[in-house]
Amino acid sequence: MSKITKTDEEWRRQLSDDAYRVTRQAGTERPFTGQYYKNTDVGTYACICCEQPIFRSDAKFDAGCGWPSFWEPLNGARLEEITDTSHGMVRVEVRCNHCDAHLGHVFPDGPPPTGLRYCINSVALMFMGEGAASE
Repeated sequence: MSKITKTDEEWRRQLSDDAYRVTRQAGTERPFTGQYYKNTDVGTYACICCEQPIFRSDAKFDAGCGWPSFWEPLNGARLEEITDTSHGMVRVEVRCNHCDAHLGHVFPDGPPPTGLRYCINSVALMFMGEGAASE
């Protein structure tokens, strides 16, 4: 799969203002406000920018942090992990490797079996319910 490259203007036309700010400018949505934070429907979460499937609902858990959290990405999901030293912290940023969208961060405080917590902005995701079209 080749890398998606678009101009800044193309991304702005495709995405909502919030999705653009988060995915293209590495922003963060306010905690406890995202549409998928409390979603318990069965299905797949994909990148809002390129629709690459990233997480399954069965890997989602309530971390109490205010953002959708997953203990592992889908097998074969193309994610890139980058050291992020912004805001006086050292974290691991998670980006879609297909379109370079900022998705969120991964932390080593998740549940078994991985011990990881992929803390992802709702606005960076689209949800595809099992047996349904994109929502």
